[in-house]
Amino acid sequence: MFSVTVREHMMIAHSFRGEVFGPAQRLHGATFLVDATFRRPDLDADNIVVDIGLATRELGQVVAALNYRNLDDEPEFAGVNTSTEYLAKVIADRLAERVHAGALGEGARGLGAIGVTLHESHIAWASYERPL
Repeated sequence: MFSVTVREHMMIAHSFRGEVFGPAQRLHGATFLVDATFRRPDLDADNIVVDIGLATRELGQVVAALNYRNLDDEPEFAGVNTSTEYLAKVIADRLAERVHAGALGEGARGLGAIGVTLHESHIAWASYERPL
């Protein structure tokens, strides 16, 4: 399996519901490094996994829609614990929509999977991978 990873970052604010979250039930901020990995079993006709420039641009646009937001105030996240794991899925799903819409080029239609990793710190991160 071949892969290409591009990186972005974002800063959000949010709070959680549930005793399991302890002090994180209060409003707090998080800064994430966001890695998006595109996978395919074979290279395309140009011998690439995906156009890195397009992948970088599309990840940037997906992340920009979340960056500097208090997710508690966003209607789409009402009643949702926006955990790191959950946000990784949101970003992966939005990238998948862009692949299917052709925003990453025709060659990207041969991708097999997208994985997103959100790094909370140098010692903790969470990931989500989905097929295309």
